[in-house]
Amino acid sequence: MQKQSSRLAFAAAGVTVVLWASAFVSIRSAGEAYSPGALALGRLLAGTLVLVAVLLVRREGLPPRAAWPGIVVSGLLWFGVYMVVLNWGEQEVDAGTAAMVVNVGPILIALLGARFLQESLPPRLLAGMAVSFAGAVTVGLSMSAGSGGHTSVLGVLLCLLAAMAYAGGVVAQKPALAHGSALQVTTFGCLVGATACLPFAGQLVEEAARAPLSATLNMVYLGVFPTALAFTTWAYALARTTAGRMGATTYAVPALVVVMAWVFLGELPGLLTLAGGALCLAGVAVSRSRPRASIASGTAGST
Repeated sequence: MQKQSSRLAFAAAGVTVVLWASAFVSIRSAGEAYSPGALALGRLLAGTLVLVAVLLVRREGLPPRAAWPGIVVSGLLWFGVYMVVLNWGEQEVDAGTAAMVVNVGPILIALLGARFLQESLPPRLLAGMAVSFAGAVTVGLSMSAGSGGHTSVLGVLLCLLAAMAYAGGVVAQKPALAHGSALQVTTFGCLVGATACLPFAGQLVEEAARAPLSATLNMVYLGVFPTALAFTTWAYALARTTAGRMGATTYAVPALVVVMAWVFLGELPGLLTLAGGALCLAGVAVSRSRPRASIASGTAGST
């Protein structure tokens, strides 16, 4: 039973990583027509509508009172601040620089998880994260060089703030999942984030009236799949492993972004970019591996 649960959690994490990687492609299109706040609000509204509909069909109702502190904090930080600030930051710096700075997030998650959730920091996790972060930096540098990238102090600070909001949101969400289901925590976290972004409603209405259909469809896609579905599968997996290990799993995103940009945007990656992507995946494999002794004895924890 435990092995089956671990496999389902791993599959859920895989769905999340693939969909979050696809979001970078969609954000490029939607971001040309929508400002950072409007894009975040539109995405969150689309996600909330889908999640509420599923919640009603499943008749799960409101989460227990004990889950609400984590839901509110993660909703404000991760669904609200993170999405707006990241959209803004990516307008100030090139995608490579943004990727490098935001990938500080998993490291912060591991450190915050150890501090506030009493999670351990096993050597394999730390080693894997170091390898993956080196890969993310390599991908970022190659993308910046290839695009003639631009950097601003404001953009770097915004991306760093996004990484901090992301890490804080994940660590706040973990305790909530001990009381509410993945669907409940994601639905109401998304609703909190959408509520926090309501000041951008006027911009959203104005920009939607003149935005091309492709940009609006990409915004809806971001809400339905990388938000509603991917955040739910993330919460499902997070409830069954540590925040640090889940954070390390997201280092697979840069490698998948490279592949998707190649397939969907025709952006042929250079050797340095491919090497960085390979490092990201190798680091994830190391961080999720277990010592042979634990495997042999069958005492290893969930993945």
